[in-house]
Amino acid sequence: MDSLTHIALGASLGYVLFGRRLGRTAALAGGLAAFVPDADVFIRSAADPLVAIEYHRGFTHALGFAPIGAAIVAALWLVRPAWRDRPRWRALWACCLVAYVSHALLDAATSYGTRLAWPFSDHRAGWDLISIIDPPFTIALLAGLIVALRRQRAAPGVIALGAAAAYLLCGYLQHTRASAVVRELARTRGHAIERIEVMPTLANNIVWRALYLADGRIHADRIRVGWFSAPSVRAGWSLPLVRAADLTATEASRNTRRSFERFAWFSEHWVARRPGDDTFLGDMRYSLSTEAFDPIWGIRFTAPDAPTEVVWVNRTRDRDLGVRPLWAEISGRDPRFVVAP
Repeated sequence: MDSLTHIALGASLGYVLFGRRLGRTAALAGGLAAFVPDADVFIRSAADPLVAIEYHRGFTHALGFAPIGAAIVAALWLVRPAWRDRPRWRALWACCLVAYVSHALLDAATSYGTRLAWPFSDHRAGWDLISIIDPPFTIALLAGLIVALRRQRAAPGVIALGAAAAYLLCGYLQHTRASAVVRELARTRGHAIERIEVMPTLANNIVWRALYLADGRIHADRIRVGWFSAPSVRAGWSLPLVRAADLTATEASRNTRRSFERFAWFSEHWVARRPGDDTFLGDMRYSLSTEAFDPIWGIRFTAPDAPTEVVWVNRTRDRDLGVRPLWAEISGRDPRFVVAP
């Protein structure tokens, strides 16, 4: 999730749970603790561009690291003698711990992938309950936090947190519905699903981007599950899955640092070549376009004399959010959606 949402959630939890003991400091400490895990974005290497994606949402997001991260944030208050009282500082640490954990869990609720169990597992948890950017979720938390701080009462924060929890629960229920639609769609196509992922689209839990693997191809579709209407489907496209064995001889010769395997791990193995540009190996979970696969990011192997064996291609700035077309999908006015089988 974006930093503003993390701060709003951490500050809200801090104030609601510890405001009576710590006052507004609980909101400040909670917001800061919920922001700190993303410090891992500064871990980079000029010699290896994949270091950044390996470490982001890595150890700083692990539940096992949370007590340490919370202690680092809480230690900032020790410069003031008033906070050196052990019971008071422990309460501050507990406040930071709750907020820090909220960051990791909220990130895991998206599709990007978060290493919650590091160092015991490299699994990237991605529960696909909420979009990476979801303004309604953020606005509800901010509104509750602001009113709570102005009135110096926890009740508005409690209401906002309850609404946020209900939104995530709704995301789970909608995800379950969308997944069932995808499985039935694959069945009608005669496909045996090997893997499936269903992800919410920007700022809603009605329209979902669905991927499934069958017979060596990744199939992508758009699924609409209205809250009070029958599910519908907008059929998409399919592309061959790319595995390490599918690399060209030139690419394989450059793969000395296992760059492809590391990128595939990051992409949850949803890797395909960009149509019209076979050198671009893209993460098929995210596309610039809803019309065809146009990866937002990916890798490209370099020439033998290049300083790095791959380049990381990030086209996030080229992304057109397409608010009007998305709203047409959400509101059910896109004629390309047909009733699900």
